[in-house]
Amino acid sequence: MDNPTSHAPVSFRSALPGDVRALPPVARRIFTETFESRFGGAAFDAFCETAYGPAGTMARDLADPAIAWRVAEQAGVPVGYAKLRPWTGSPGEAGAMELQQIYVLSSWHGKGVAEALMHWAVDEALARGARSLYLTVFDHNERAKRFYARHGFAEVGHCEFRLGDQVYDDRVWRRTLV
Repeated sequence: MDNPTSHAPVSFRSALPGDVRALPPVARRIFTETFESRFGGAAFDAFCETAYGPAGTMARDLADPAIAWRVAEQAGVPVGYAKLRPWTGSPGEAGAMELQQIYVLSSWHGKGVAEALMHWAVDEALARGARSLYLTVFDHNERAKRFYARHGFAEVGHCEFRLGDQVYDDRVWRRTLV
């Protein structure tokens, strides 16, 4: 049920243990909607299984107490989420946080869901004592880069993203919180 014209409002909550069943398929769908036309193929499918499959990294991360999750849902069905974790990338910065994922189904773009998730991420990072919030974004994801710039992020570096045998250029963005 990802119909933004439905009468049920979108609600937001922290992730629950049962989300290990409901959230990975939605995350996989969002990732596929966003990137399959650019990447596709067997390596893409393998990456999705490693990330979003039943034994994937998302299932593992949902059980990690150091990682905070915010789920957007309509009538109990996820339509988006945000994932916040301690920053371990470069440049190194003690106590910084990373908005590792902020994903919203395309049918919910422009409906305020990503805005609410971003506000939660900033508030949660501040509550955890972070002075900075980092994220990485695929260099060709112009829509995401515009969204991040509107929220005070600026590019500060780059990193690699590996999909199969291919290495892609991601950009590191940072927002000063205090």
